[in-house]
Amino acid sequence: MANPLKQLAGETAIYGLSTILARIINFALVPVYTRVLTQSNFGVVTELMSWIGVFQVVLVLGLETGCFKFASREGANSKKVFGNAFATVFCASALMLAITIAFATPISSALGYDGYEAVIKYMGGILALDAVTAILFAKLRQEHKALKFAVIKTVKICTELGTNLYLFLAPGKPEWIYGLVSATPDFSYPIFSIFASCVVCTVLLADEFFRLSYRIDRKLLHSMLAYSLPLMVAALPGVINDLLDRILFRWFDTSSEQWRATLGVYQAAVKLSVIMNLFIQMFRYAAEPFFFQRAADRGSKDLYAKVMTWFVAFCCFILLGVVYYIDILDLLLGRDFRSAVGVVPIMLLAYILLGMLFNVNMWYKLSGRTSMAIYITLIGLVVTAVVNIVFMPSFSYWASAFGHLLSYLVMLVVSVLLGNKYYRIPYNWKLIFLIFALTGVFFTLSLVTSGIGTLWIKLGLNTVLLAVFGGAAFLLAKRSK
Repeated sequence: MANPLKQLAGETAIYGLSTILARIINFALVPVYTRVLTQSNFGVVTELMSWIGVFQVVLVLGLETGCFKFASREGANSKKVFGNAFATVFCASALMLAITIAFATPISSALGYDGYEAVIKYMGGILALDAVTAILFAKLRQEHKALKFAVIKTVKICTELGTNLYLFLAPGKPEWIYGLVSATPDFSYPIFSIFASCVVCTVLLADEFFRLSYRIDRKLLHSMLAYSLPLMVAALPGVINDLLDRILFRWFDTSSEQWRATLGVYQAAVKLSVIMNLFIQMFRYAAEPFFFQRAADRGSKDLYAKVMTWFVAFCCFILLGVVYYIDILDLLLGRDFRSAVGVVPIMLLAYILLGMLFNVNMWYKLSGRTSMAIYITLIGLVVTAVVNIVFMPSFSYWASAFGHLLSYLVMLVVSVLLGNKYYRIPYNWKLIFLIFALTGVFFTLSLVTSGIGTLWIKLGLNTVLLAVFGGAAFLLAKRSK
């Protein structure tokens, strides 16, 4: 059992190199955004990126995960699996891009961004390029080419960083630049920077494109779509669930005339939770193919249960680390963007539940009952929508944060109950609850130390607390069998 865990940990670390860098650079741009852009402009970036997140799921058609299942089954014919998936996603993306370009003007007007048709076209380009490269990145993951994956992802995010810094900070830019973006810094700068990085990423993956087999196998493609489309349908409400609060600000925020500014402040605070999201993402990159490839092994379910315990322990360590050093982290935000920092612990806990949900949800992927995912995510979406619609008019972004927490908790409980019925994995819930209880104790201790001495004394005490918790959590996780 030690060897597969070491393999998972090793690949998680490699994927993490690019993912960490991407998140760090993305977060490094927050001080720029929150000091150069207005609250409203940052709110617009948040809204537009939310729409991009929703449509990205649609265009990939669930085939990213579907490729792992069928490539493992096809063995030597895995190139045919990825080739069929790529051709399908390419056609869907090309159609979407054509529609976006043709209707850029009415779309920008409907959103209230007249004159920003180019931004809508950039969004279409981002969606199309991200969708087709998702299949190529999945191929790299299947082949355990984690290093190549990491290098290309790193170049992509560095391109985004460089373009952002050039647009925001470089003096004396040539006149032709303003044919692509606004003459003064606004939300068009971040969107164009992402588009430029997508173009570079696509070029770097060109060699993988030529290594695929594009002979369409209708029977195989039909089977892949039958497996994958329910995942897409399930993932769509899942992504909408994650982003719905940002979208609903337009209609339900307490100060309707200033909703973009409030959204900008809320998003800046959520960015401080990035380290948790970062770990979950890098874990997911390595864990998904790992879980599929180990499915037939004897004792695989016990292995999955052990992974969950270690995952929770590490996530709780991250939560306390962010909370203990929040007084330093919030200095990264511009002064006008620090008022919502109180939601950070709530979002950190919500992201832990989301990561646990990813682990638990493997039961329907491994058992082939992917249609069950639709019901789980729809339940979560309903919870999110109800909490935000009912409470956002009175509590603004606080409703958004607690909406995430409650939604992920409900989905986790439902998925666990269904998993126990159809594909039971023996998670050690008593041990997991004990780790959470210990986290609660150490979180409470941090509230006690908050009023002791100077900032540096407080940080010193918190460092000691974090080290003690880390040791205790490690010992508890080792008890998992």
